[in-house]
Amino acid sequence: MPAFVRNAWYMAAWADEVPQGGFLARTLLDEPWLILQGGDGRWAMMADRCPHRFVPLSRGRRVGDGVACGYHGLTFGMDGACVFNPFGREVPPEARVATLPLVERHGGLWFWPGDADRADPATIPDFGFIDDERDCRDWLLMDVGYELIADNLLDLSHAEFLHVETFGVNGSLFECGRQTVETDETGAIWNKWDMDGSRAPDWSVPMVGEGARVDQWLHIRWHAPASLALFIGLAREGTGRADMVVPPMANPHILTPKSATETHYFYTRGHGEEAAAMARKVFLEEDEPMIRAQQQAMAGEDFWALRPVILPSDAAAIRARRKLMQMRREEG
Repeated sequence: MPAFVRNAWYMAAWADEVPQGGFLARTLLDEPWLILQGGDGRWAMMADRCPHRFVPLSRGRRVGDGVACGYHGLTFGMDGACVFNPFGREVPPEARVATLPLVERHGGLWFWPGDADRADPATIPDFGFIDDERDCRDWLLMDVGYELIADNLLDLSHAEFLHVETFGVNGSLFECGRQTVETDETGAIWNKWDMDGSRAPDWSVPMVGEGARVDQWLHIRWHAPASLALFIGLAREGTGRADMVVPPMANPHILTPKSATETHYFYTRGHGEEAAAMARKVFLEEDEPMIRAQQQAMAGEDFWALRPVILPSDAAAIRARRKLMQMRREEG
């Protein structure tokens, strides 16, 4: 089966990662690309390889709305066609680089690597909850495959073990958690953990009082191939979730493969170095070492071929993997 699903929207970058009047070079789905914005606001995503002598166009420079190769000066416009040949007026018709549909939504740039005729921007997952004032958009590269990261996110029970120091829920998920897995009308898979009447997390005790009980919920949404959103709530018990201890939280966890074993991880966090350090601790010190050890232990074997033991908490991750397997079969 194909390594990656093609007929789907992936996130290439946050829009503010692309330098004004320049370009961003990034490897996505094992292929090098350039991302740039024209003077009229349009976005373009073109292959980072000149068709003349195959050098990366990212070694060149922006010229107006195009990119000039740093080797022999051929210049390519936003549609991928060569618009200037310094060696004469005639431009060879084969002097063209591949381009992909690229759309800006919710502060992110989304690309479609499959059949361009099927690229409907209306099907880009909804991340409209991102708050421009509250949220700082961030990105990191994780040295593990995107499906293993998605498995980790969809199985929220791992927080009880890996994130004890940061935001573990004090055993409440096992003590009184109720899990629901469902698929909504958009095709998104949800894993919902609701913990009514649970012990308050340690960090919330100063706000609710010693011994107080709270209603907690952790709901995570997955859109294929791997665009996830986490919704967190904490309210005082018996208030119908109306008396919130802190405002409801919503966080994007958007994954795009760099390769089969490396993943671009797009997320938001609070502003300031303390929030940045907390995010790095959660993702790079708590999650990544465990997932990397898992990937190394699998030694390149297929997930299903290893015959994994399936627990009830795995229900959402297994449903997502089956969806991807179905999409790969249809494309293959």
